[in-house]
Amino acid sequence: MRAKIVAGPSVRTDERDFSICCGTFNCRSIESLSQSVEMFRSVLGKTLGFVGYTVQYGCIAHCAFEYIGEFVVCSGPSMEPTIVNHDIVFSERMSRKMCKIQKGDVVIAKSPFDPNMNICKRVIGLEGDKVCTSSPSDLFKAHTYVPKGHVWLEGDNLRNSSDSRTYGPIPYALIRGRVCLKLWPLHSFGSLSESPSRRIIKARSDSD
Repeated sequence: MRAKIVAGPSVRTDERDFSICCGTFNCRSIESLSQSVEMFRSVLGKTLGFVGYTVQYGCIAHCAFEYIGEFVVCSGPSMEPTIVNHDIVFSERMSRKMCKIQKGDVVIAKSPFDPNMNICKRVIGLEGDKVCTSSPSDLFKAHTYVPKGHVWLEGDNLRNSSDSRTYGPIPYALIRGRVCLKLWPLHSFGSLSESPSRRIIKARSDSD
């Protein structure tokens, strides 16, 4: 007696189950990929937003420091007693931009020897002014005239200051700002005092 083996139905069931499993796998894969893409977009958006805000605030800070002013921590004895070591001052830029620097002003300028270093000195003479080039201890006094486009700078502590008496007048373009306010220490808060050296020679136009 021969027996017939019917295998058709079972084969169809396995194929259908396999198709369902593949469909489920594909749906889960697409859903997982979609979530990954959304997460990447979210992280990318936050990162770009942070970078954008950083650039904006950086530009604002740069413009403020470039056109309004900056805080400066002073070091060295050359401006004593007006400014002593570790004093914090505010240097405004508008006077420099508008060419309003005057004799007697304390300024922050680029060093004529090292462009990476700033100096803090007092303006003793502007272009055309007659200035004394000698030290206080010199018996015979020598004078010179400040050339066009330059200023003559000196420290208030004449005996311990490297200034225009050493390196000559400096170009006006090296001035970064005018010190208008002392912020620290608190007991010295306020505007700066006048030059104690009395080396500013008034021109006729100043006295008229």
